Amino acid sequence: MLWRALHRVRETLRSRPKLALWLGLSPLPGAKDADYRKFNLSLFSRFAEQERMLADRPRMAFYHAAITQTVKPGDRVIDLGTGTGILAAFASRRGAGRVFAVDHSEILKHARRLAAHNKLENVEFISSHSRDFTTAEPVDVILHEQMGDFLFDEAMVANVIDLRDRLLKPGGLIVPAIFDFYCEPVMVRADRRVPFIWELNVHGYDYACLDRSRPQDPGYYRHNSSDLGVVDHFLGEPSPALALDLQTLREADLPREIRIRRTVVQEGTLDGLVVFFTARTGDLSLSSSPIDPGRAPHWGFRILRTESAFLSKGDVIEFTLSADEWSNPETWRWSQTQPA
Repeated sequence: MLWRALHRVRETLRSRPKLALWLGLSPLPGAKDADYRKFNLSLFSRFAEQERMLADRPRMAFYHAAITQTVKPGDRVIDLGTGTGILAAFASRRGAGRVFAVDHSEILKHARRLAAHNKLENVEFISSHSRDFTTAEPVDVILHEQMGDFLFDEAMVANVIDLRDRLLKPGGLIVPAIFDFYCEPVMVRADRRVPFIWELNVHGYDYACLDRSRPQDPGYYRHNSSDLGVVDHFLGEPSPALALDLQTLREADLPREIRIRRTVVQEGTLDGLVVFFTARTGDLSLSSSPIDPGRAPHWGFRILRTESAFLSKGDVIEFTLSADEWSNPETWRWSQTQPA
């Protein structure tokens, strides 16, 4: 009975793709986008999730400085996914003429109370998904924090571009707009390394035969962390695998496949490809890099696991990373290829 109950719980979780991804489970085939919305409604209405974001000092310093530099007195501003309303508050205090704070989770009732408590009078809170929101006049600035650990996995591109094309006036600004997406081969610290089970030999007990029983669950091949002690070093010189500018990007511009080629500059064991990003606006930058001591800690970085291999300085390694949908990491696939 206990086993059946646990199985039902697991299948319920797998029926909700975003929640399944967060828990490292493989979503059930056919799970729809609506389930992602349901998960977001639940996750971002929790104080615990809001606390993690608000206590992330690099994140909050970046947004405060970016809004101070960008929003001008009288500007009309959209705060996409306002949460507790902190970015809307920053814009209001910069003198924005009107701020539309859009969110479709229950956190909005607390955002309204906070705005009244802090005497904000020019912020209008709208309970709506951004795709269903419109204004009578275009706006000067779109603020957002739609970045997930995989950068794309909170529908940043689709949601921001939709607002840009419908509601941003010509010459209007998106904050932040510039992103560098990285996917770098790395060596994990020896005391944190967890090889695939078929790579193990534990005091002479050989697990190689399990190579024929590789799990089909995509979540098995990813590791997530925000711990600076996990990655020992990059094997090559980091370079963006993709560079995005939301001011001009079209969703169709995103490639379905990225080729990553690196020359080893620091030898070591290849343990996987680490995914992280930087966001920029003006001279300001925000990072989720696994080796940056100033990284924004509430974002995790994701390691796409590979077969272990020792690489010497000067070796060339090449991978392809493909996706049916960049917003759904369950569709991501990666493989090592032979350098040309």
